[in-house]
Amino acid sequence: MSEIGYLKILQDGVWTQNTGLVALLGLCPLLATSNSVVNGLGLGLATTGVLLVSNIAISLIRKLVRPEVRIPVFVLVIACVVTAVELAMHAFLPGLYTVLGIFIPLIVTNCCVIGRAEAFAFKNGVAKAAVDGIATGLGFTLALALLGALREVIGQGTLFAQADLLFGDFGQHLTLHLINDYRGFLLAILPPGAFIGLGCLIAIKNVFDARAQRRVAARPATVLREAGV
Repeated sequence: MSEIGYLKILQDGVWTQNTGLVALLGLCPLLATSNSVVNGLGLGLATTGVLLVSNIAISLIRKLVRPEVRIPVFVLVIACVVTAVELAMHAFLPGLYTVLGIFIPLIVTNCCVIGRAEAFAFKNGVAKAAVDGIATGLGFTLALALLGALREVIGQGTLFAQADLLFGDFGQHLTLHLINDYRGFLLAILPPGAFIGLGCLIAIKNVFDARAQRRVAARPATVLREAGV
């Protein structure tokens, strides 16, 4: 069996097997923190950092860990990385740390993190494990950011509100007010709005995937016609 390439790892992590839109893992933080783009980006980038470092660490020690105790070892490694990320956010991004609250330490229990450790990092080398961590994290961040943007625009009529929590003083100039005198749509910001928004994003992704599959299926027939067969 041929080894999986780096491009395929990136494609699977970001789009084909997207954690939030396909595998539907980590739904608790995905739905709870995605009421704005900034919150989604903040948690997504934190999760990406945890995935990258934990994948690398687990790949480095994979030959030293007995299969019988691999899950407790995974949890220990991930917990150490999450603690470091939490302390860093508390020190450098205190506002965002306060907003995200309990969902930062709960990255330890995120199924996508321990799932990639079990399914990929424990079975592959450091380079591929690192790429997989980045790809999976970017895919999760993409889902968080898209859902956050959808809910923020519909719920508040803004985009990148409170961007200073993530980008500092520069973020104060990033807020876009898309609809003047908008009274808001409360459902989009509440938990039911998260479920509805996620369903819409999954439906849109399925439409794109179906169109791509039809184009691929039609390609051989087009080649044959052009060749005069």
